[in-house]
Amino acid sequence: MIKNTFKKIFDIKNEEIKTALLMQGYIFLVIATLLVIKPTINSLFISDLGADSLPVGYLLIAISAIITSFFYSKATERFSLKRIIKFTLTFSIISLILLGLLLHFQLIKGWVLYVFYAGVAIYAVLITSQFWVLANLVFNVREAKRLFGFIGAGAITGGIFGGYLTTILAPYIGNANLIFIAALFLVCCFPILSILWKEKVERLNTFKQKKRIAPSQERSFKLIRSSKHLSYLSIIIGIGVITARLVDFQFSDIASKKITDSEELTSFFGFWLSTFNLISLLIQLFLTRKIVGVWGVGFSLLLLPLFVLLGALLFLVFPELWVVILLKATDGSLKQSVNKSAMELLALPLPYTLKKKTKSFIDVVVDSIATGIAGCILIFLIKGLDVPEHYIMLLILLLTLVWVYFVFKVRKEYFLSFRKNLENLLPISQKRIKKATKDSFLKGMKNVFENGTEKEILFMLGKTKELNDKRFAETVRKLLSHPSNSVKAEALRNLYYLNNDNSIILEIQDMLKIENDEVVLAALEYILLHADLNESIVFDTYLNHPNEYISRAALLSLAKETRDNPSLQYKYEFSTHIKDKISKIKSLQDDEIKEKEEIELIKVIGHADFKEGYSYILDGLTSPYFVVKKNAILAAGNTMSPVFVDNLLELLEDKSYREDVKLALLHYDKAMVEVLHHKALHNQHSLSIRRFIPQVISVFKNQESVNALLDIFKTVEDLTIRLECVRALSALKVETSDLYFDKNKIATLILEECKLYNYTLYAMHTQIIIQYMKRKKFKKQFFDAEMDARESLMELLERRLDAGLERIFKLLELQYTPKDVQIAYKGILSEEQEKRTNAIEFLDILLNQNLKNTLIPIIEATILDTSSEEVIEMISKNKFTEYQCFETILKGKDLRLKLAVLYLIEQKGEHKYLPLITPFMQNEDKKIEDFAKKAYNNIMTKNTSKE
Repeated sequence: MIKNTFKKIFDIKNEEIKTALLMQGYIFLVIATLLVIKPTINSLFISDLGADSLPVGYLLIAISAIITSFFYSKATERFSLKRIIKFTLTFSIISLILLGLLLHFQLIKGWVLYVFYAGVAIYAVLITSQFWVLANLVFNVREAKRLFGFIGAGAITGGIFGGYLTTILAPYIGNANLIFIAALFLVCCFPILSILWKEKVERLNTFKQKKRIAPSQERSFKLIRSSKHLSYLSIIIGIGVITARLVDFQFSDIASKKITDSEELTSFFGFWLSTFNLISLLIQLFLTRKIVGVWGVGFSLLLLPLFVLLGALLFLVFPELWVVILLKATDGSLKQSVNKSAMELLALPLPYTLKKKTKSFIDVVVDSIATGIAGCILIFLIKGLDVPEHYIMLLILLLTLVWVYFVFKVRKEYFLSFRKNLENLLPISQKRIKKATKDSFLKGMKNVFENGTEKEILFMLGKTKELNDKRFAETVRKLLSHPSNSVKAEALRNLYYLNNDNSIILEIQDMLKIENDEVVLAALEYILLHADLNESIVFDTYLNHPNEYISRAALLSLAKETRDNPSLQYKYEFSTHIKDKISKIKSLQDDEIKEKEEIELIKVIGHADFKEGYSYILDGLTSPYFVVKKNAILAAGNTMSPVFVDNLLELLEDKSYREDVKLALLHYDKAMVEVLHHKALHNQHSLSIRRFIPQVISVFKNQESVNALLDIFKTVEDLTIRLECVRALSALKVETSDLYFDKNKIATLILEECKLYNYTLYAMHTQIIIQYMKRKKFKKQFFDAEMDARESLMELLERRLDAGLERIFKLLELQYTPKDVQIAYKGILSEEQEKRTNAIEFLDILLNQNLKNTLIPIIEATILDTSSEEVIEMISKNKFTEYQCFETILKGKDLRLKLAVLYLIEQKGEHKYLPLITPFMQNEDKKIEDFAKKAYNNIMTKNTSKE
């Protein structure tokens, strides 16, 4: 009975109830702890140090939050999340016990209060952010969208419970014992964490864990600064935080003057903090959707600053505690209800990846900086200018006016962003330039769903899925009759989260007759979640359906449903279904049907990450059939298993599968970059394979890709790999604007490349001069084994010079505007002297002095006509001796050049070169060793015959 109630109300499946309740219990405990210690510390701080010390506390919170955020970020790179959470809980418990003891012995005062005051704020940030990272590991994306609302209710109830518990107990048991109760709450988190980790996280491999964790927050400030929409949003959040801190100061100051006993003050703070949470919950449940849906984003965003403005004006007339409570209630309740929903809508037009990359920065850094600014303002006004505390309300009035101004600015940007997104989906000839509408967001959505093109509707459905707001359920439901199958499928995926009304089950069952993979799979997913019958009965019905198209889709749906969940696979007898499928394939005689069934089997194993079926994917990767191998590659990527990585890399040489391999490896997400980085630097794979790795790394398009490619370029010896690295880096800079390229590091690499180019150029000039002298000596063309070897070396050197010049210019593209550098490079390669001269002049203007002094002489040398006797005479003044030329090449990193030099030394057979070849007669590279031994034997033979 209880399970059915949970399923109907919260869309929770039977097997999810335990995990969801554990997660809800965990967040309940940590937030209840926060609402016990926060009012306690606040009251102790104000009672002992006075409200005048709050500004310093705000400043300390800001500084400590930024410092903690930095070190916490470093810790996440080195330690597992479980270890970090356990450390945080342990440290928090020890700190609370210490605080309780200090309170018990009445030793807490002065700087100790500042430490604990800032510590509570850090605890609030860390413990909640850790919880949501854990939640993303415990649940996959589909589960998270359905269950996070239910789990989040634990935070709200924890806040209400903790505050009221403090209110009731503080006068009876005292602050010290309250703190011990808070510590006990945190102790209860350990068994919950252990169960969740063992049952849900341990089975995920490294790739899966890192994929579920939020992306790196590097370069967030640059991203925010480059987006007017994000900039306004950050400013509004910042002003809101400053205003809230000023309101909090007024609230604490007046309350401390009215209530002098610290335990009574703790009770007061606990009561009102819980009451604010309760009011916020009621507004969220009964008013938020109506306000935001009917009146739109702009009006909803204005409510909070306008109510704060009215409260501040009221305080100037009635400077009493009840007015400040009203003002604090307005700020606390509206911020977590109407304003929060409006802010979520405000961010909706922004790309999802951009929001993920900047969310942490806005939540932590912007909030911390704003808190610090509030502290500085209060210190300046109260301690510096000795302004009476109640005059702070005038500053709050001023800030709300600025706040309102930026709300209008961001509202305009919001509509422009949506309009731009929709226009980008249409060809230029069809673009409809319209002014930003003043309709509410809901009306705008309905308009697109009713009158938009297929692309516009799909775009808006994607945004609706991000928002996950049940207000759109009926509007989206109407799209099930849309002529486009893509729209139908996306509408079904939205309804999976938005609708728990079983009245449309029959309508969706009819959609199973549509022979479209997307539609049928989406329909099955919906039916399995919302059907009144037990899921296993529903699965059996469709797995044994007479229509093979539906039964195959049901098996694929079962594969997705039971992924990373062995208990579910056991419950639904997934292994038996796979064995039945294999038996069926073996009995088939028709090769075409057999191939089709093998492909379906491989897809199912890939989506389920069914480890017992890995051998079939491995067989598929070596299949002679193109379609089978292609699907095996994609299935291997879907498993995200390390087992297949090497097999996938070995297929990079085959051009017909290369793009599929890239897609498969991309599915492993950001953790794969580190693996590819390692494989590019080591000899586990052949050079021909490793030369494609930079291309694969570049498809991830993240900061880790840039860092890995730069390190490979700097470290690896093979020049082809290095060239592929800079080509990939150049493409990344053009395609992705938010990546950071370290200009100092790149400048160093350019200078090193120029140095290598110079050595190669000197070697080339040396060989040109020697060849010229020999031809001059014999008065005609003369060919022997030595001359052939020299010609081969010269051809190779020429290719190295061309590649070296390209590497230099690709690096320059990372330093300067790529188009400018490309124009110069094309000019230098031109056959026309005027274009080459113009290109050099352009570079002379573009480059800084250091690069100019190094690069321009190289380019001038590059365009010399080395067939001219005058040029040969000129370059002969700066040439290496041939011995120096060989020595330089053999000390370098170029394998093929080394082989060419060893071969030329072998043909020359001169005794003086023995010191150069002896070190290579024992070498880890067998090819180098063989060439060195041949050269040595030939020299010894020639010298013996002369004697």
